[in-house]
Amino acid sequence: MRKLKNSELSRLSVEEFKKSDKTPIVVVLDNIRSLNNIGSVFRTSDAFLIEKIFLCGITAKPPHKDMHKTALGATDSVNWEYIQDTTDAVNLLRDEGYVIVSIEQTEKAIMLQDFDIEKNKKYALILGNEVKGVQQEVINMCDYSIEIPQIGTKHSFNISVSAGIVLWELFRKIQSS
Repeated sequence: MRKLKNSELSRLSVEEFKKSDKTPIVVVLDNIRSLNNIGSVFRTSDAFLIEKIFLCGITAKPPHKDMHKTALGATDSVNWEYIQDTTDAVNLLRDEGYVIVSIEQTEKAIMLQDFDIEKNKKYALILGNEVKGVQQEVINMCDYSIEIPQIGTKHSFNISVSAGIVLWELFRKIQSS
C-alpha cells in the first residue's frame, strides 16, 4: 500500500467545483463564534459538494486568516451568503422548497442513522452556537431535528465534528438513493 500524492487524487479545480452538480444540501450556521469551526465547515462542505453555506448572526464572514487556516481555500469554492437573522434564512430556504432540519438534541429528534432521505428533496441543515446550540425560535421553525447518537459522558460534539458526521451520513444516503 502506497500513500497517494495530491496529483493522483483527481480533485476538482475551483472553477470545476463551481460548475458541478451539487449535493442538495445547504448548511446554516446559527451564531457560530469560532473561526476555526467556520473554516472547518467550509472545508467539509467542499468535500461533499454542498450547495451553499448561510452565515447568520455573529458567525464571521470570509476572508479571515483564522478561518483560512482550517478552510484551506474552501471559502473560494463553496458559495456562501450572510444573513443577519437565522429565522430570515430559514424563511428564505423554506420558500425555496428546502426541508429544514436542526442538528440538535430535542424531544422529538430523530437519530441520525434513522433519518430517511426523500429522493428529489433539498435539505437545509442548521448547526448552532458552540455553547447554546440552535436557537429555540429556529428549532420551532424546523421540519425535523436530527441527533447524533452518543454513549459517552459528554453531551455534545464540537460543531465542526457534528458537521462532518452529519454531512457524511446524508451525503452517503443521497448518493445511494
